[in-house]
Amino acid sequence: MAKGSIKRQNLNIPSHIILAVWSAVVIFPLWVMVINSFKDRLSIYQNPFGLPKKWNTGNYGSVLGDADFLGYFQNSLIVVITSLFALLLVSSLASYALANWRGRVSRSIYFFCIAGMMLPIKIASIKILELVRFLGILNTIGSLIPIYVAMGVPVGIFVLTEFIRQIPGELTEAAIIDGAGRPQIFARIITPLLRPALATVAIYNLVPFWNDLWFPLIFITDERAKTLLLGVTRLFGQYQTDWSKVLAVLTLSAIPVLTLYLMMSKQFITGLTAGAVKG
Repeated sequence: MAKGSIKRQNLNIPSHIILAVWSAVVIFPLWVMVINSFKDRLSIYQNPFGLPKKWNTGNYGSVLGDADFLGYFQNSLIVVITSLFALLLVSSLASYALANWRGRVSRSIYFFCIAGMMLPIKIASIKILELVRFLGILNTIGSLIPIYVAMGVPVGIFVLTEFIRQIPGELTEAAIIDGAGRPQIFARIITPLLRPALATVAIYNLVPFWNDLWFPLIFITDERAKTLLLGVTRLFGQYQTDWSKVLAVLTLSAIPVLTLYLMMSKQFITGLTAGAVKG
């Protein structure tokens, strides 16, 4: 037993080394961003990788005291939260229907939906811009929500449909015998079991929604409707850029994403590993 345990530990050493190197690669840019957000402009160029000699919190005070940046932050929160809620609702309802509707037509609809995973939505930016202008929602944060929902629906249907198909059919059959209808079954039985998969879909789409600059740059020019990353472009000048404030804004913008991941990490991991082991 001792020899076997030692052998298994030796086999884990390469994987631990790879994970340690990968962790360093991921953490290093975050480290540089955070420590440089506490420096003044000249200190960043003098020592970009070391700790600041004097911690300067004025960058954060300047950003938080700017009403425009607080408005940008609020716009981003509204867009991302609304988009994720609509995405999870649409994807879960569509997945529940596709998982219970067996046939050639349902399979065709399913493959048509997940085909969107292979086609980047940005290739249709011109047509989407024309549609947004026709609907009269240009220069509003409402123009971003349907775009983000469309971006996330293929992945949502792909993950949730497979997850629902693994739920034992006896649960729904028992509910039907007790007189429950399809809406009640979905709300009281399917939705609670879907929490790990819903967390996976939410976190998977959170980062591209929050960090998107492409569509806000195309659709929004009004200062009151700009998102956070689009508002950061104000700090980029023609001849010089206030990198300390830029990094302060980026550090603040990373907090909601990290917070949501830490809150939902257990559900996220459960959703990723669901169906990997049977029996």
